[in-house]
Order: sequence, then C-alpha cells, then structure tokens
Amino acid sequence: MGSLKIQDIRKSFGHVDVLKGIDLEVEDGEFVIFVGPSGCGKSTLLRVIAGLEDATSGDILIDGKRVNNTPPAKRGIAMVFQTYALYPHLTVRDNMGLGLKQAGKPAAEIKERTAIASAMLSLDDYLERRPSELSGGQRQRVAIGRAIVREPELFLFDEPLSNLDAALRVNTRLEIARLHRQLKATMIYVTHDQVEAMTLADKIVVLNKGRIEQVGTPMELYNNPQTVFVAGFIGSPQMNLIDGGKLGDTAKTVGIRPEHIQVSAKEGTWKGSVIHVEHLGADTILYLQTEFGPLTVRLFGEHDYEVDGVLYATPDKGRTYRFDAEGKIVRS
Repeated sequence: MGSLKIQDIRKSFGHVDVLKGIDLEVEDGEFVIFVGPSGCGKSTLLRVIAGLEDATSGDILIDGKRVNNTPPAKRGIAMVFQTYALYPHLTVRDNMGLGLKQAGKPAAEIKERTAIASAMLSLDDYLERRPSELSGGQRQRVAIGRAIVREPELFLFDEPLSNLDAALRVNTRLEIARLHRQLKATMIYVTHDQVEAMTLADKIVVLNKGRIEQVGTPMELYNNPQTVFVAGFIGSPQMNLIDGGKLGDTAKTVGIRPEHIQVSAKEGTWKGSVIHVEHLGADTILYLQTEFGPLTVRLFGEHDYEVDGVLYATPDKGRTYRFDAEGKIVRS
C-alpha cells in the first residue's frame, strides 16, 4: 500500500510563505506529478512529504497514518534526487545495497533484492563498476535501483532527469514509465518539464505560488484548463493568450492553442506578418505579428512560408477558451 493524503499543508521560511494550504489525495499505485515554474513550491512539498522539511502546519498521512513526527527513514519512502548522490568509492552493487546493509538486512536478502533491481534496470553488466565509469543515464538508473531495493510505500522523484541530455531524458523517461507499470508502486514526481508530466503522469498537480491551480489527468488539463495559468503552462508551444478587449470580447483573456488556428495567404479572421518560422519536420511553427500582438500557429507537416510575408489566421471558434478578470475559466 502507498496512499498519500495531504491536509492543509503550509510551509513558511521566516516571513515567506512557500506552501499556502495544500490539500491532495494520492491513491495507491498512482503516478502523480507535481509541475509548475521555479519557485512554485513543488520541491518543498516533496521534501515535506519525505520528512526532510517540517511543515509549519497541516498533516501528512501515508496509508492513513499521520507521519508528521516520523523520521524520514521510517516513513516507508525512497527518494531519487536530481543529483545522483552515489558513493564514488563503492561499486554499483554496493551503492544499490548500502541502505539495506545499514538497516541490518541479511546479506542473502541484500543480494536478492539488488539482483532483482539490477535486472529491472539492465544494470547486470555494470555491477562491479564505480560511478566514475558510468554515463549520466547509468548513474541515474543506479540511483533508481537504490530506491527500488528498499521496497518503499512511496517513490519520490525530485527532477531526476534534469541533468541528462535530451536523448537520455527520453530513454530514462521510458524506463521510469515501464518500472511504474511493473512495480505498480505509488510514485510522486517533481518536474518543471511539462513534457515529462504529460507523458508520465496518471494525474498532474499544477502548482503556482504555493497553491494548487488544478489537478487532473494530462488530457483533462490540456483540454479543460480551469485557469489562465494552467492554460498557458500546459502545452507546447504555449497557448496563445490574447487580451479580450483588443478582440472586442467580453472576456478578460481569450485563449487559443496554436494547433487550433488555420492560415491562408488570401483571407481569414486576423491579418498577420510572419516574423519567424520553425521547421521541426513533423510540424511547422509560425510566429505572426498581428494588430493585437504576437500569435503562434502550429501546422502539421512541412510548410514553406517566408519571413515578412502576410498571412491570415482563422481560429477554430469551438476550441477557444475565455477567462475572466480573476483568471478563471468562463463557463458557456
């Protein structure tokens, strides 16, 4: 079991309120990702769950048990950090089994658990190597293996892929997804990278300025953002957010995703000048300057448009979003 309940968690550093009343429930076996910009409180919240930071107020319950005063080592958690935190003088095998050795587990049990984790992570060929002999991706797999051998109630990941290059991030992301399916464990994962969030999570928690903006599945957040912040944060390229007044709209802000806009050289709703073109192979991204400001358009496939050329953009009216002065979605 690995359920988690967070009740009105607040955390302050001096006069600075970092977490401002967080309520959240995570079901056993869920893969939940905390996402948001730098400084939103996501890593602090993870550290409070782990017991590495004390909450100013509120409760943390793991499997229904309040753990506010329980030391990190006894919370039934394992944490994978942004930095690998491996001991350079120990082999991969010994790094993975060190926590069990320190806990006084029998040598046979340590060997068995290490072998299982090593096989899961394809580390059998590297067990006698030291961290300096491994690539960044291999080191991160060792750090994940060290967590797996503990058989925790909760896995906590704090931006584990941020030190890897693009190709390794993709590969390691796939390995983490596979591990989740295989272990059926509860995982809480912090990232600022919304692509990681969209591709890995069962449920995404979007944080902003110490509060939860919205909780939902990746596609719920993408298709039904409840605030202008979520609308602008989830999705790449970012949703176009236009001043409603400049469009003659009653809403404060009008949102339209780049892929929900069509362009024509002859006619359309908005006239714009092409200021940049990105050819990405499968997609073409156009950046237009219009009378109401910049506009991003995503076209599928290869399209040949010239910078400074004039185009007309037409939004799909059925796929626009309207937000009020408080940044909340306006219901139709």
